[in-house]
Amino acid sequence: MEKIINIVAGGPASYIPNLSLYTGEGNIWVGVDYGVYHLIKNGINPDFAFGDFDSVSDEEWEKIKEKTVKIMEYIPEKDETDLELALQWAITKKPQKINIFGATGGRADHYFANAFLLIREDILHTNCEIELIDCQNRITAHLPGTYSLQKINDLKYISFIPLTSEIKNINLIGFKYPLKNKNVKQGTTLCISNELLEDSGTFSFHSGILLMVRSKDI
Repeated sequence: MEKIINIVAGGPASYIPNLSLYTGEGNIWVGVDYGVYHLIKNGINPDFAFGDFDSVSDEEWEKIKEKTVKIMEYIPEKDETDLELALQWAITKKPQKINIFGATGGRADHYFANAFLLIREDILHTNCEIELIDCQNRITAHLPGTYSLQKINDLKYISFIPLTSEIKNINLIGFKYPLKNKNVKQGTTLCISNELLEDSGTFSFHSGILLMVRSKDI
């Protein structure tokens, strides 16, 4: 059975999609700090909780203790964020996929730090697909290789953002704006707001790290 770990962080609730769409047999639910309470409010009892819980009220903390199977509590003064600790733990469980919710919106420093967790050396080289998901975006990081994409009707746009100084020999096949063996430098906007022409397409590149963002207008 495919094991999926869903991590819900404490970002703004308005950015968190309908979590019931991600429930199913084999799914594990992990709350991070106030994200634990997001889960409870959505009618999902967390399997695990991580955090210092300095952002919850006494009443919310009592509810968290009542509804959560296992709580990993940390002191606020630590080197890693609560989300980083939860993600490190999730990877050790060797799931097929990790979905991260509640990690976007709100403070820009949190948003950037959470997105860049995807390219931390040990995380990037796992065999597990890791995706940041909110109501408007799905974000993944990619090493060199060839990847197939299926059209997601409500996420029209596909952007590729270089996270290294240069992406070499990028190919986009089946896209509205195709590319062939193109080198793309960091900081350029060449690969922003592309679209698939049909139900599927492929992208490939030979070196560098790409962040892929699938998104829609609100």
